[in-house]
Amino acid sequence: MDAFDQFKQSQKEGWANFAPLEALTTPPAARLVHFASVQSGQRLLDVGCGTGVVAITAARRGARVSAIDLTPQLLDRARENSRIAGVQIDWHEGDAEQLPFEDAGFDVVVSQFAHIFAPRPDVVTAEMLRVLKTGGTIAFSTWPSEELVGRTMAVASRYSPPPPPGIAPPTLWGNREIVRQRLGSAVRDMTFDNQSMLSPALSPQHYRASVERSAGPILKLIERLSTTDPDLLQAFRQEFDAIAAEYLCDNIVRQGYLLTRAVKC
Repeated sequence: MDAFDQFKQSQKEGWANFAPLEALTTPPAARLVHFASVQSGQRLLDVGCGTGVVAITAARRGARVSAIDLTPQLLDRARENSRIAGVQIDWHEGDAEQLPFEDAGFDVVVSQFAHIFAPRPDVVTAEMLRVLKTGGTIAFSTWPSEELVGRTMAVASRYSPPPPPGIAPPTLWGNREIVRQRLGSAVRDMTFDNQSMLSPALSPQHYRASVERSAGPILKLIERLSTTDPDLLQAFRQEFDAIAAEYLCDNIVRQGYLLTRAVKC
């Protein structure tokens, strides 16, 4: 197993507990589907579908949806969610860097806070554009480095072992200029929008506790520091809480994010 495969395996394990956060990601899923102007009858691919909140939202609008995720536990939840919603979705367990779909097969390709964790931005970008038709829409939600999630991810990275060479920070996908560079001349009519995901929390510590139980990279970090260096764990938690406190008001933590939409040339 090479370094990239090992990295993906760690992600697969880390995100297995993400399901409790679906209540928070459900409203942004509707925003992404609206932002992508999803229409009935369109064929749509959800990359890194997690528990299916975007895929199901699009299917309820009449889109013909396929969805893929690396983590089987999340796909189990997604299948149950689609059963409850009464919609048919073509679910796949697989890798965003190796999409098991034909060229130019989709009218819309979307990703909500997911493709950003693929280790090689050039590879995942090429794959998402490969399966998209000419004139089709690519749209995704990402975390900017200057907002809450981006800042706490940066703190977590300082307490974690360095990733293998060649793996870019996920928050670079929240930088408009970098997004422009990555999509390049393959697209036109690029549009951005800033939104916020709202998380109820009684305190910064409550917010952090929820993240520690559910967010893959942080969950892995907590597991490691709990057994190897409790003092370092305490230092990390103090830094995290100080940042979270800046975004907490009236029991709501505001998590700013970026929406991107473009049309394939």
